[in-house]
Amino acid sequence: MENLLKQLITDQIRDSYLVKKRILEDQSLVSLIQEVSKKCIEVYTAGNKTLLAGNGGSAADAQHIAAEFVGRFDFDRPSLPSIALNTDTSMLTAIANDYGYQNVFRRQIQANGVKGDMFIAISTSGKSPSIVTAVNECKKLGITTVGLTGARESTLAKICDYCIRVPSESTPRIQESHILIGHIICSIVEEAMFGNKLSPKLTSVLESL
Repeated sequence: MENLLKQLITDQIRDSYLVKKRILEDQSLVSLIQEVSKKCIEVYTAGNKTLLAGNGGSAADAQHIAAEFVGRFDFDRPSLPSIALNTDTSMLTAIANDYGYQNVFRRQIQANGVKGDMFIAISTSGKSPSIVTAVNECKKLGITTVGLTGARESTLAKICDYCIRVPSESTPRIQESHILIGHIICSIVEEAMFGNKLSPKLTSVLESL
């Protein structure tokens, strides 16, 4: 029994590592994460905000990333405006009851989103109706859309301005990589806007974004 448990543990750690290794070795994916980070810097520099949403584990990831922006990631600095749209139970249940669950994020975007904002849409399948509906609303309002999905072809991959597809079809492995990618974006944004501990060369690169 103990050997089986150890094998289960090591298998999952190995699987998680291999997904991240594939991300690391995919230069087009690394470049896309860089591009999204640069766009996020532009959004905040212009005085706009990020909006995020997801369902289930992806909802937890959305509020986690929003908290990193509003609070802090690696060091103390001014707060950055970020809203996770899946956190207000009264709002979610009211909208779902009156307009159907597929509209729970779309209605909030109508209320709180403005042109120039960024919406980070998190869905492991890339097909969640509530997320797809929200992205379509963003496109009407001039809000930049970033999808975080898995490897499979999906609706989000087709309709988002940027779609970061984790090279896995396993929901747990995708979610683990989503939070890694979220952390990377938060780190780059924080360093670019408030950092003073980078090498002069990297500081110069970020200041030119």
